[in-house]
Amino acid sequence: MNLTLELLSSLEEIDAGAWNALDHGPSPFLEWGFLRAAELSGSIGEEAGWVPLYLTLWGEAGEGSSTRTLLGAVAAFIKTHSYGEYIFDFQWAAAAERVGLPYYPKLVIAAPMTPATGPRILLAPALDAATREAVAHALIEAVGDLAEQSKCRSTHWLFCTREELDWLEAAGYEPRASLQFHWHNRGYQSFDDFLGAMQSRKRKKFRKERKRVHAAIDALRWVEGEALGSEDADAMDRFYRSTTSQHWGRAYLRPGFFHRLVELMPERLAFVRVDQGGENIAGALFLESEQALYGRYWGCSRELEYLHFEAAYYAGIERCIAREIPLFEAGAQGEHKLLRGFEPSATHSAHWIAHPGLDRGVREFIREESRAVDARLEALAAYGPYRCEDDGAASDQKPST
Repeated sequence: MNLTLELLSSLEEIDAGAWNALDHGPSPFLEWGFLRAAELSGSIGEEAGWVPLYLTLWGEAGEGSSTRTLLGAVAAFIKTHSYGEYIFDFQWAAAAERVGLPYYPKLVIAAPMTPATGPRILLAPALDAATREAVAHALIEAVGDLAEQSKCRSTHWLFCTREELDWLEAAGYEPRASLQFHWHNRGYQSFDDFLGAMQSRKRKKFRKERKRVHAAIDALRWVEGEALGSEDADAMDRFYRSTTSQHWGRAYLRPGFFHRLVELMPERLAFVRVDQGGENIAGALFLESEQALYGRYWGCSRELEYLHFEAAYYAGIERCIAREIPLFEAGAQGEHKLLRGFEPSATHSAHWIAHPGLDRGVREFIREESRAVDARLEALAAYGPYRCEDDGAASDQKPST
């Protein structure tokens, strides 16, 4: 098979069906619709400091053949800042600046503004194991060439899979661990079944919180797919900007993003709408595949006690149970998730810096940091809300330190 590498500056240049036919794993955040919505809204692009470059690897059956097959792809971005990544390297940039080294531009392989794990090397699902690995390594090498040609001073693969981490480490990248909180469906038959796995005091707390919320609102309902309209997109945008202004400080997603998302990939979207007094006072947007549910953007115009937990966490857990979805990721950070059934989970990234001295320093930092992350994962695992099992008997005792 003859292989051809092509570099695209926009997903407008490739068929959506061909791009989406690659294996995206559970994550929808590198699908054509999500990335194209980011392009069209200006959420990625030169002005946003996320310049997209899509590496595509094509195969032809033989010389003179007119049939081409997309074997793999990588979504890469030339960046002039470190915002919207959630794998933080601000300290590295500051260290470079202190010794007079330029840190930007850098090349980032990630789902823009999205701290969710998923394949960063998108591969055709029909490839055999040997070809699959060969295509992956060809794309990793192509990313290295792209970084050099673009005069990028470092390359960062963010929220990659464990398999990709092994490939990247073999290619000379330094693996880095970070921490999130994920909910895992252990075959629960109902929300009450899930609560049955909790310590008794936690069960009571969850029920009390949910009861208080539902007594205070008119309705909480899911709006999804083709039922989503412009009014829902307006609400998503309004709540997103309200939350970012109150808590995060930076609205990475530009106006129009949610409208484009509703237009381009409604089949992946589900919006929790909360009404009170005839008004839509709160909402949370979720993206969904058969393998995972992702809680992304929450906001409200009226503060109600426990409403955030209900709309952003409990409603998602209930949906996963009803639909037999195995994984629920509710966003970055947040140790408060631990007490609501989410468990500490390692996430992965891989890094390479062109300057040898800075690269050595960063690698030493990462290795030291990894020991702290491992210790934190172990410590947090002991303090979840689930019952401890001792010789088959449930115990509500808090683990000792």
